[in-house]
Amino acid sequence: MSDDLFGSNPPTHSQSGDYDASAIEVLEGLEPVRKRPGMYIGGVDERALHHLAAEVIDNSMDEAVAGHASRIEITLDAENRLTVTDNGRGIPVDPHPKFPGKSALEVIMTTLHSGGKFSDKAYATSGGLHGVGVSVVNALSSETVVEVARNKTLYRQSFSQGLATSKLEEVGTTPNRRGTSISFIPDVEIFGEGNKFKPARLFKLARSKAYLYAGVEIRWKCDESQASDDVPAEATFQFPGGLSDHLREQLSGRECVTTDFFAGNQDFPDSQGRVEWAITWPIWTDGSYSWYCNTIPTPNGGTHEAGLRNALVRGLRAFGELVQIKKAAQLTADDIISGGEMMLSVFIRDPQFQSQTKDRLTSPEATKLVENAVRDHFDHFLTDNMDRGKALLGFVMERMDERLKRKAEREVKRKTATSGRKVRLPGKLTDCSGNDPAGTEIFIVEGDSAGGSAKQARERKTQAILPIRGKILNVASANSAKIFGNSEIADLILALGCGTRKDCDPDNLRYERVIIMTDADVDGAHIATLLMTFFFQEMPELVRQGHLFLARPPLYRISAGGKSHYAQDERARAAIENGPFKGKKVEVSRFKGLGEMNPNQLKETTMDPETRSLFKVTLPQEYEQRAGVKDLVDRLMGKNPEHRFNFIQQNAASLDEDVIDA
Repeated sequence: MSDDLFGSNPPTHSQSGDYDASAIEVLEGLEPVRKRPGMYIGGVDERALHHLAAEVIDNSMDEAVAGHASRIEITLDAENRLTVTDNGRGIPVDPHPKFPGKSALEVIMTTLHSGGKFSDKAYATSGGLHGVGVSVVNALSSETVVEVARNKTLYRQSFSQGLATSKLEEVGTTPNRRGTSISFIPDVEIFGEGNKFKPARLFKLARSKAYLYAGVEIRWKCDESQASDDVPAEATFQFPGGLSDHLREQLSGRECVTTDFFAGNQDFPDSQGRVEWAITWPIWTDGSYSWYCNTIPTPNGGTHEAGLRNALVRGLRAFGELVQIKKAAQLTADDIISGGEMMLSVFIRDPQFQSQTKDRLTSPEATKLVENAVRDHFDHFLTDNMDRGKALLGFVMERMDERLKRKAEREVKRKTATSGRKVRLPGKLTDCSGNDPAGTEIFIVEGDSAGGSAKQARERKTQAILPIRGKILNVASANSAKIFGNSEIADLILALGCGTRKDCDPDNLRYERVIIMTDADVDGAHIATLLMTFFFQEMPELVRQGHLFLARPPLYRISAGGKSHYAQDERARAAIENGPFKGKKVEVSRFKGLGEMNPNQLKETTMDPETRSLFKVTLPQEYEQRAGVKDLVDRLMGKNPEHRFNFIQQNAASLDEDVIDA
C-alpha cells in the first residue's frame, strides 16, 4: 500500500454504496424530535420521560408566575395518561398570521421554535424559552388532547406523534372555566413498554412547584391503583411560606447550628426579577442543594449558585474579621456550602441555560444580582444575634480545619499504627458482665491504684472500670493525628464504642452512664477538665443526651464516737463538725487520693448508687446556645495562653483564698 493517500485512484465500488444528493435526508416538522429525542429531553430513560411532565407543568407555572393563573391540576390515570390543567389565559386559538389555515394552538403544538416567550411581551420571566417544550411533548406522545377555554368558549384539538389528528373544534360555551388543559400519553415506541410515569416522582414534582411560587395552588390526583402510603390519591398544595416551608419539611426536626433559618427574598433593581432563598446547617449531615431558575430545577447549579456562594463566603469572612478571628480569612465557599441544606430560586428575564434540559444556568448577570441581593441580608443575619453568628462561624471553621487536615494527610501519606489490626476492647478495661447497656456504667478512674480499689468495690454486673494514667492529652490544642494517636484516648474511644465527631452515635454507647472519677484535689479537677474537654469536642451528642457524669469522692473523713461522716470540701467538713459532731472530739483524716481509700470506703462514698452523689454534665440543647460553651473551652483549653492569662486576671479577685487546695 502506498504511503501517499492521493497516489492512486479510489476504488471503483464503495463498500457503503453511492453517496450523492439522494442520500441527504431533510427532516420536517417534528421528525427530528422523534429521530433524536436525546437532543431535546436528554435521552429516553425514566428521567427523560418525566421531563415531558415537567415541560407541560412549567408552562402552567409560567402562567401562574405571570399572575394569570392561581390553580394548577395534575392528574395521572391508570393508562399512563397525564393531564395538566390551569386557569390561566389559555393558549390562543385564533388563526396564525404566518400559517394560513392553522390556529395558533396547532402551530404551537406541531412546530418547533414557536411560542410566546421569545420576548417579554407575554411573559416577563418564564421557564420556557426556546419554543420547543410542548411541541416536543406532542412529538413523543402517542396521543395528545388539548382543551382551551377562552372567551367563555371551549375548544379542543387532538394530536398523535406530533401531527394533528383533528381540526380545532369549538365544543361549546363554558362560562365558568378558563385556561388550558393538556392531556398526553408518552409513546411506547420511544420510551418502551415498561417505562411509565412514577406517581411518587410526579407527586414530589408537584409539591416542589407549589413551594417555588407561594401564589399558586396545585391539586394532585392519581388513580386509586397508583396511590400508596407516600402518594395519596388526592392532595392540595399551597405554601405561603415558600421555600422556608419546603426546608422545614425537609429537615423533619433535625437539629441545626442556628435556631432560625437564613431565609428571605429580594427584588432585583430595575425590575430585573427577584430571588428567594432558605438555608440552614444541620449538624452531622452531608447536606442537600436545590437550585431553581424561573421555577425550573437546575440540578447542576450555575451562575445563580455562584452568586450565593460569593455572598456566603464574603459575609462569613467579614464577620470573622469583625469578631477578630483571623483564621476566618481562609474560609472557602465549599466549607460553607458542604453540609448545608440550601434552596435558591431566582426569577430573571431571558435566562440562558447550558442545554435544552436546563440543568445549569449560564446567564452571567445572575451572579452579581444574587450576590448583591443576598449579601446584605446575610450580614444582618450574622450580626443581629452575635451568638448565632459565632455559632455558625465556629461550625464552618470546624469544617475548614477538617479540610486542611485532610489536605495535610494527603500530602504526607503515612501508615497508621492501627491499620491492619482487629478492633478489640482495651486490655486495661475491666468490663461489666451485663450485655444490655441499660443500667450499666463505666468509671474512668485516675491512676492504676485507684483502679485496683474500684475493681474490688464495683458491682460486677453493671459497673466497668477503665483506669487512665495521669493527665490525658488536651484535645483542644491538638490536631486529629495527635489525638487519635494517643493511647489513652484510643482506649477510651474503643471502650465506649460509639465513635467520635460526626460518627458519634449515642445509641451505640456500650454503657448508659460514663462517670469520670478523679481525686478530690486540684490535679484531679484538672484531669476531669481534660476529660470533659475531650467529650465536648469529640462526643458532644453523648454529653447533650445526658450520659456524662462526675463522681464526687470525699476529701475528708470525720470520725467521732465510733461514727464517721465524709465531706467533699471544707464547707461540708465545717457543717459536719458544727452539726452532728458539735461539741464532740473529732478525728479528721484527709484522703490524698482515691487510692488511699479501701474498697469499702470507695464503694460507700463514690460508687454505690444508693449512697453516692454525682454531678451531671450537660450541654444546651440548641447548637446556637452551645457557642458560649465552645468559646469558653477554646479560651481556657485552646492553644493561645493569652486567653487563659486574661481569664485568670479577670476572675482572680473573686476567688476565696481559703478554699484553694494548696
